[in-house]
Amino acid sequence: MRFKPFLSSASALLAIALLAACATPADANLKSHASARQATTVAPSWVKDAVIYEVNTRQYTAEGTFDAFATNLPRLKALGVNVLWFMPIQPISVLNRKGTMGSPYSVADYKAVNPDLGTNQDFKDLVTAAHAQGFKVMLDWVPNHTGWDNAWITDHPDWYTHVDGEITQPPGTDWYDVADLNYDNQDMRAAMIDAMKYWVTTFDIDGYREDVAGGVPADFWSEAIYQVNQVKPLFWLAENGDDAELLNSGFHANYNWDLLGTMNKAKSGDTNEDTFFPSVSHIEGFYQNGTFPMNFITNHDENSWNGTEFERLGSAVKPMAAMYFTLPGMPLIYTGQEVGFNRRLQFFEKDQVDWAASPATAFYKGLIKLKKQNSALWAGSYGGSIGYFTGNNINVSHFYRLKGKNKVIALINTTKKTQTITVRFNKLAGTYYDYASGVKSKLGTKQTFTLKPWAFKLFSSVKIK
Repeated sequence: MRFKPFLSSASALLAIALLAACATPADANLKSHASARQATTVAPSWVKDAVIYEVNTRQYTAEGTFDAFATNLPRLKALGVNVLWFMPIQPISVLNRKGTMGSPYSVADYKAVNPDLGTNQDFKDLVTAAHAQGFKVMLDWVPNHTGWDNAWITDHPDWYTHVDGEITQPPGTDWYDVADLNYDNQDMRAAMIDAMKYWVTTFDIDGYREDVAGGVPADFWSEAIYQVNQVKPLFWLAENGDDAELLNSGFHANYNWDLLGTMNKAKSGDTNEDTFFPSVSHIEGFYQNGTFPMNFITNHDENSWNGTEFERLGSAVKPMAAMYFTLPGMPLIYTGQEVGFNRRLQFFEKDQVDWAASPATAFYKGLIKLKKQNSALWAGSYGGSIGYFTGNNINVSHFYRLKGKNKVIALINTTKKTQTITVRFNKLAGTYYDYASGVKSKLGTKQTFTLKPWAFKLFSSVKIK
């Protein structure tokens, strides 16, 4: 079941008020702690116009190091992304390793840097350089399991899940290169939180993307997020798409797999507005109290295991990119996406992106500018509402985003045929700028558009600079 009941902000405030009404002096600390924990769910202000960029460090350059990646910071700044999410940078276990290089999600030491990527100082220098150029830095964290030669296994075997007296891999998976952690053990929980604090205090990171977040109890996240945020308020992203309890535990965002699954259908060329409406309605109903989805058409898992965006979406790549950048949420760009890299990267072996010049760069740069310069498109409570026009052709998805005087209009043909649609803009009629051409024009209360196969039109009430 996709939607689980969760505590609304009004209910949470009522619960705190009831606690206060019957509180004894011994309850004072509990009340204070609960109030402080609730405050951690507010996303840092810098997320408002953020576009996340996922960095696959070891496949990014021939060297596969922090220093080699750092030379790309000016290029990424020019692209417009402003949050760098690094796939796990800890040492990779050798025991039961998959392939030659192993999975970066098989962590051998939570408080160390993978020497293949560089040194502690190299990573510190990278974070410092990224901050100086206006980026925020997120780390990929692996709380559900460790590698088999992690010291925790020999020092604290009770920190792991046992089956028939033996430590086991995560149940129901083929992840034989990792060992499942036991969250019934309070000492392990404390050590995990301590390790997460380490990267904040030592390297000044700005957020975490939590791998397999749904495989870890929500009450752990409530405590961990609260404690780590006492060091520094972070941005928290859960690799999860259906557990609202995680969002209620302090995560600001999760994965919009629901939208991705719908967008993958667009390859057929037979989708229409009715195809997408359930996913858009899900965004409206599922995310509460300022939380929001991370929208994407590719990432490291999709690329390596399910296929490139071109394999999965075909000719619908551009219209789907326009859609996920304009629907509520925060957009993601994965390593190589900005140059139209059209090959699956190997996951356990050395591989490398081909950074040849591509028109895809200007395409994504334009979408990023549109996102950042229109507050209606910002994330969560920083952004605007979504609404729908009356139109006479369901084969063209047509919607608007609105925040105050800022307006963005989207018309997206998700079919393989030319479509004509007449739209009633009514009160949203007015002066707009065409996203593609920058031309200023007036949209009347009723207007007709013809869109070629897979074409889209975006209009902004502000001129994109």
